[in-house]
Amino acid sequence: MTTLKAPFVPRSLLKREVLDPQGKAVLQSLHSLGFAGVKGVRVRLIELELEGERAVAEASLKDMCEKLLANTVIENYRFENV
Repeated sequence: MTTLKAPFVPRSLLKREVLDPQGKAVLQSLHSLGFAGVKGVRVRLIELELEGERAVAEASLKDMCEKLLANTVIENYRFENV
């Protein structure tokens, strides 16, 4: 049994067909600062610190994403242990 106490980062991004207003605002700001090479920006990051056995923590995190952290109608998500 692997026990962990480490941050997990669930990443949920709006699906490509859904407008990301925060991303658009950041893109416009980057362009106004002279970063013309940036073609698109998506914004969203949540960091959680979980304790317990790895498999249980990952299952719990998946459940959190499905129920609250990601809107699965308009977002895809993944998570990683950092």
